[in-house]
Amino acid sequence: MRKIISSIFLLLTFSIISNAQTDSTKDVDIDAMLGGDQVPTKVFANNAFKSSRVVMGQSIEMLGAGVLDTRILHRFGVIKNGPADLFGLDYASMRIGLDYGIAKNLSIGIGRSTLDKEIDGFVKYRFAHQHSGVKAIPVSLLYVGGMASRKTTTSVGTDRLSYYHQLIVGRKFSNYFSLQLSPTFVHQNYIGTLFTANDIVSIGIGTRYKLTQRMALVVDAFPLVYGTTSGKNIMPLSIGIDLETGGHVFQLHFSNARGMNERAYIAETTQRWDKAQFQFGFNLSRVFTIKENTKGSW
Repeated sequence: MRKIISSIFLLLTFSIISNAQTDSTKDVDIDAMLGGDQVPTKVFANNAFKSSRVVMGQSIEMLGAGVLDTRILHRFGVIKNGPADLFGLDYASMRIGLDYGIAKNLSIGIGRSTLDKEIDGFVKYRFAHQHSGVKAIPVSLLYVGGMASRKTTTSVGTDRLSYYHQLIVGRKFSNYFSLQLSPTFVHQNYIGTLFTANDIVSIGIGTRYKLTQRMALVVDAFPLVYGTTSGKNIMPLSIGIDLETGGHVFQLHFSNARGMNERAYIAETTQRWDKAQFQFGFNLSRVFTIKENTKGSW
């Protein structure tokens, strides 16, 4: 430990001496030294992801205040049957949703999926926004909570309801690379013949790597750590390409998850990548400014 502290001290000393030597030929600004003309600033890390979602799960990005995001998620059938059903293109399911930014750090959303005729809604709040400068914060920290109701023939009333709570911690490491973790708890009131438990825990992982100015590789996975039946529950994994085209983000991806809300893809994914049980799909996000941003934020 002493060696480490000594090394850090020497490094800092060397940096200070180097900076002093570099600045020795410059004029000394007394006002600047005293802080008279300097205003403390914070430089926030934005665009860690190009959308408020990675592929399936929420990202550390937030909608701006007064911004409406119309989202269309589309999944075709599995590709394993080959030309018989045109690699799954003969079958499809979708989710259409509306997300709205109430304030800089608060947004809500609602959506409807054709799979199980499920309606879901969520609230998303950002506690901390990564920034450098004054009182720097190295990561962004968010909470997402939601519920869903699915229409099935074996459940009625509150049996159809499910809930989830999610904590997201993420960091934009550079203009090219971002990474986040999303511990998620899902509760289902009724499971019927499902192979999962009422309570399920997953640790989500999301990452983005920028390939070009308007294209990025994104990966989204939710390893299951509690409440699953061995050999039946499969980790949902999605790999996609984000294409930024002006006012919207168009994403092409492959995923082994059919469901398009947190309960569905965490609790009901049974398809395996190694058996070609994955499907092609796309996500389309189009944002509209409904209300002009006002001064002040949460």
